[in-house]
Amino acid sequence: MIPKELYNRRRRHDNTPPLIVLTITNYIVTTLLFTMVSPTGWFFSIALAGLILHNVYVIRRNRDEWTRNNIIVYAVGWVGIIGLFIITRYM
Repeated sequence: MIPKELYNRRRRHDNTPPLIVLTITNYIVTTLLFTMVSPTGWFFSIALAGLILHNVYVIRRNRDEWTRNNIIVYAVGWVGIIGLFIITRYM
């Protein structure tokens, strides 16, 4: 039997905010796409559309957690992803 305080401590670490998980997922997927797909073709477009659909789903599911600060962090994350795209394609 697990003591109650140990159970509560483990449970607190499992509550990562959905914004952080979404941002990390975006960076991982786009970085894999940038490095694995040489020409920007149909697979890149389909994978990016799937990522956008996943983002819409997560944002609608956790609507109450999206404050102004979270929206700014999300937008800055996408600016970083666009910067990664420019760096990997044109430099």
